[in-house]
Amino acid sequence: MTAQKKKPALTVDELAEKVTSGDRVGLARAITLIESVKPEDQLRAQELLEKLLPKTGRAFRIGISGVPGAGKSTLIDQFGVNLIEAGHKVAVLAVDPTSTRSGGSILGDKTRMGRLASEENAYIRPSPTGGSLGGVTKTTRETMAVAEAAGFDVVIVETVGVGQSETTVSNMVDVFTVVAIPGAGDELQGIKRGLLELADIIAVNKADGSNVEHAEKAASEYRAGLHILAAGNPGWSPSVLTLSAQENKGLDQLWEKIQERHAKLKESGELARRRGEQAVTWMRELFEQRLLAAFKGGRKAARQWSEMEDKVRSGELSAVSAAAELSRLAAAGDQPDA
Repeated sequence: MTAQKKKPALTVDELAEKVTSGDRVGLARAITLIESVKPEDQLRAQELLEKLLPKTGRAFRIGISGVPGAGKSTLIDQFGVNLIEAGHKVAVLAVDPTSTRSGGSILGDKTRMGRLASEENAYIRPSPTGGSLGGVTKTTRETMAVAEAAGFDVVIVETVGVGQSETTVSNMVDVFTVVAIPGAGDELQGIKRGLLELADIIAVNKADGSNVEHAEKAASEYRAGLHILAAGNPGWSPSVLTLSAQENKGLDQLWEKIQERHAKLKESGELARRRGEQAVTWMRELFEQRLLAAFKGGRKAARQWSEMEDKVRSGELSAVSAAAELSRLAAAGDQPDA
């Protein structure tokens, strides 16, 4: 019996071509390569990202969070279907801080987003933690870049509202939406103040049936509370709205608010500044991970750190290349200052 020959691995150029042409198998293979911890795969992944980065940056990057039971999965499922019907391509990336125990993801087998998962112009990908939220940050940022290069013009990052991952996600998206629920007593106690302070939009979900009045009351309480929180920050004025993901009510308004917020950020120059700072944050995280794997410290790396930040911020150098160069300096055996 003749053994089957193993198919040769795609070259980086071939893989990049498959991603940018919208090949879903190629997209999945690219993300798998990015998630690999093998040194040879990391080098190929870096080269792939360099080729894909010019194709990124055109998507709406949306973060969606909220307390467990707020109906985020139902909301994203219906919201994504609405966007696809309007002509968009939607990618959903799930951050799961619990997967170190369960081995699974918040989205599980995607049955909680069954309608969206079956759409040709949708892509759902859980992000593995790799044992830490830092691991999520790395793979999620890179997966976002690959999804954008593949032509997805709306990228949604979903996370559960119980931990540090909200700050992580808010630092990689353009518009951060917090999903709240009515009828939980003191509404401002029902969701963390720290989470509220990250929000661009607060969407009170489950405003249907007998809950409509409770939802309107909750929205009023959020507006009053946010008015107090925003008193010391005149540049921060989050929107509050009510909706029903179950009945597909208010989701068009949510999309309008996201577009409105995105447009204001773009017109003011804040979007470019924010994305520049996010790229610098990405560079720092990649550098720290690679430095720990290679050699910690180094005078040359320290001297060039500020220069690298400036180049990444201005767009002269990508976060991936900057991190790789700083890692090489550290790996060269340069000793830290005494």
